[in-house]
Amino acid sequence: MWCIPERDLDSTRKPLQQTSAILSDAMTPKEGDKIAVLFLCRHNAVRSQMAEALLRARFPDRYVAASAGIAPAGVHPLAARVLEEIGVSTLGLRSKHVEEFSGRSFNVVATVCGQDELTCPFFPGGRQIHHAFDDPSAAAGSEEERLALFRRTRDEMDAWIGDTFAACC
Repeated sequence: MWCIPERDLDSTRKPLQQTSAILSDAMTPKEGDKIAVLFLCRHNAVRSQMAEALLRARFPDRYVAASAGIAPAGVHPLAARVLEEIGVSTLGLRSKHVEEFSGRSFNVVATVCGQDELTCPFFPGGRQIHHAFDDPSAAAGSEEERLALFRRTRDEMDAWIGDTFAACC
């Protein structure tokens, strides 16, 4: 129920400029309302956690952010570390199963799985968007080498969050 097996993720991707336009056109909240966004990835440990924290930090007046996965694995300590390096709070972040949000509605459901993940989680409703981010938790190497990959994912995600969600509302 929470996955779409063997889905072609390329069919759900939109170029960045189109994604921003879709969000603007699809969501016109009433004055004072915040837009609810759910970020999904498989383990809710790195990418969706980063997206949730970054959206909360960048646009607290416009968005309510949440994240979930289908196999929650705990917030990766290096994900929390690289967020805190740039002043983004990780207070309250925890891995959540997508079923925790059953019955809730979101204006936007954004999957942030990598291109190789054919079973990216699915949550019904809302405007569905996808952007592929590599999973740095799978990387081997020294802590500094792994931190570099986490920082790269964080920075790519931060740029995407800014470009995609700043234009809206």
